[in-house]
Amino acid sequence: MQNNEQLLSVIENYLAQTELPAEPELLYAPIGYSLSGGGKRLRPMLVMLSCGIFTDDVQQALPAAAAIEMFHNFTLLHDDIMDNAAMRRGKPSVFARWGQNVAILSGDAMLICAYRLLGGVPGHLLPQVMATFNEMALGVCEGQQYDMDFERRTKVSVVDYMHMIELKTSVLLAGAATIGATIGGAPEEDCRKLRRFALELGLAFQLQDDLLDSYGDEELGKAIGGDILEGKKTYLMVTAMSRADETTREVLRRTYRDETISNAEKIATVKTIYDRLDVPHLTEQQISLRFDRALGILDTLSVDASRTRQLRAFAESLMGRRK
Repeated sequence: MQNNEQLLSVIENYLAQTELPAEPELLYAPIGYSLSGGGKRLRPMLVMLSCGIFTDDVQQALPAAAAIEMFHNFTLLHDDIMDNAAMRRGKPSVFARWGQNVAILSGDAMLICAYRLLGGVPGHLLPQVMATFNEMALGVCEGQQYDMDFERRTKVSVVDYMHMIELKTSVLLAGAATIGATIGGAPEEDCRKLRRFALELGLAFQLQDDLLDSYGDEELGKAIGGDILEGKKTYLMVTAMSRADETTREVLRRTYRDETISNAEKIATVKTIYDRLDVPHLTEQQISLRFDRALGILDTLSVDASRTRQLRAFAESLMGRRK
């Protein structure tokens, strides 16, 4: 099988060659714009690498990989509308550039295009792949709804938060890994194990993202403190709220809304509380726990360890990021 860099290039080329009509321009131009935004291509890479564990013919997984990337970008278009987000991957979001109505309709078209791409899956596997895809898609929607619900709730537990990110983030990774394994001819038990692997990896990935937002290296391109300024209920925030006394909880609740202090002071205030409550260390422990669980699952698959080497390396590269 090709190495990971080669696989990423294959995915990029396949997406670039995905035919989109020229007209109506305001429907299709935003789709091409969104797909050309790059990103880690985490989800299609999981499709290809999971497939490659069980077969060297990974080209057959390309339509499904593209479908999942199309679906993922569809969710981003609609997320940006719900979040009123002006930027996505360092450039104006579709919502900001073309407006809400265009972003809604182009997103809808992307979802339809995703299902059309799935038509390239080998016919005898399509019902199984479609069932996995549909379960994954509904899970992502459920996770997004929980995330929006949390904005209105004064209290969110760590358990609630972990359930939300499992749906919003991990389920899409789990669907990608399961579909890739299915296309590769994996036994049912290995498909279940890879789903669990991807769920744990997704949790570790999202928790790391939460941590980097407050404690990442700004010199490497990560703006620090955005979640704090938005008052988002991240793992750090819900953990701090669960460990703090009522006076400290009130500071956490109101600091991001305090117009009398600067953004830098808001970030510093909240991070001081996080540090005092040992929140960064607790978050790092949870990241390590989830990531170690994920890698441990790979050791239980019914294949030689050499077959999982590329997927393991890809997972390690994700968790070694600093921006």
